Order: sequence, then C-alpha cells, then structure tokens
Amino acid sequence: MKELAEGVWSLGSTKGGHVRAFLLDDGHELTLVDTLFEPDGRGVLEGLRSIGRRAADLRHIIITHGHRSHLGGAAALKRASGATVHTHEWEADIVTGDRRAQSVTLLPRQSLRLLPFQIGLRLNRPRHEPCPVDQAVGEDDEIGPLRVMHAPGHSPGHLAFHWPERRFLIAGDSISTWPDFRAGWDAFNLNPRKHRETIARLAGLDADVVGVGHGDPIAGGAAERVRELAERPAA
Repeated sequence: MKELAEGVWSLGSTKGGHVRAFLLDDGHELTLVDTLFEPDGRGVLEGLRSIGRRAADLRHIIITHGHRSHLGGAAALKRASGATVHTHEWEADIVTGDRRAQSVTLLPRQSLRLLPFQIGLRLNRPRHEPCPVDQAVGEDDEIGPLRVMHAPGHSPGHLAFHWPERRFLIAGDSISTWPDFRAGWDAFNLNPRKHRETIARLAGLDADVVGVGHGDPIAGGAAERVRELAERPAA
C-alpha cells in the first residue's frame, strides 16, 4: 500500500493488468474505491492494519464499474467490514451476479498483453463472487470525502471520484497508465464519444494526483497529462 497524498493510499499489484484500488481516510471514516480480485481482500485488510485501522473502520465500498478486476474482492470485504456497497444503478446487477458485463471485441486494438483480459470478459470467465449492492449512486452524490462523477464511455455506469480538498481524482478505467498512458484500454471503451466527453470533464478538474484503474497513479504534472489526453485527436 502506497500513500499518494494525505489520507489517500493506492493498493494493487501487477495482477489483472496492474489493477489498482484506493483507500481514503477523511479523519472520520474509511472509504474504499474498487476491491481488486477475490484473493486480494486479505491484502486490503492487511493494508488497513498497516495504518492502524480495523476492518470495522471501513464504512464505504464503491465500485467504479462492473469488471471483475475491480469488484472481485467486494463480497469478502463486505462480510469482513459490514461496509455499505455503492455503485451506479447501471452496473449494480453485474456486481450482484444477475447480469454479465458487456463483452468487448477480440481484435487487438492496443497491445497483445490485453488480449487475455478481452477473452476473459468475452467468455465471462472466471466469474466473480456476487456481492449485494446497498446503494446506487450517481452524478454529484457524495460518499465520504468524495464527490461522485458519472463518467460513461468505458461502460455505461462507469464512475469517477474527486476529492477537491486533496486535489485528488480517481479516474477509474477512463485513464490507464499500463501498458501505456492513454484514455483507457481501447478495446474496452464501449462508447468512444461518451468516453471522450468524460476525459474532457476530468481534464477540467486540474487534479494534482490522478489514480487510474490500471497502472501507476499520475503524480507529476497530472493536470497537464490529463489535458493532453483530452486534446488528442480521436483514433
């Protein structure tokens, strides 16, 4: 677990395309954005202990979108903590296991290293452990210290989150830094027009630190780099 700013930690590994989750402490309660894979719940709990906190201190679990690498650990972490689970209403039935996530193309649009993830999503294998969703959230809702942004394009109910006081942005899979820096994984962005609109909105926040769904967070020159993404011509 790596501290990115006051009260902001990044969790993750090289698994699942260097997938990342984020733990927020506003001085009152803990909020977790995304949960990595099923076996990673133990690592999240170890991370809590490393900063002197307990599972019961985790009050909110928010899922950016319904892909397994982001929601796999949700069921185990909810059992351990009793936290309220939030996601957008358009992703909720994926998290609960009542609907599979929308499949993506199998064509190599970016890097062959992403092909196993494309195949896994296409085949819906392996399946995640279903997790109940307690509350649907959307644009301008507030959870813990975070302001919710509906950030569609990657998926219909994809969410991003902004902590204005920390100038910290969680972009989810709208932006990736692995295997390279770009506006998410090309093959997975279901609505390119909506996705470009989302990137333009994120660029307008001028965040100092940007947490992404896959790859290392952006710290140095984060606002400039996100603006550069927004100004890139459409593929």
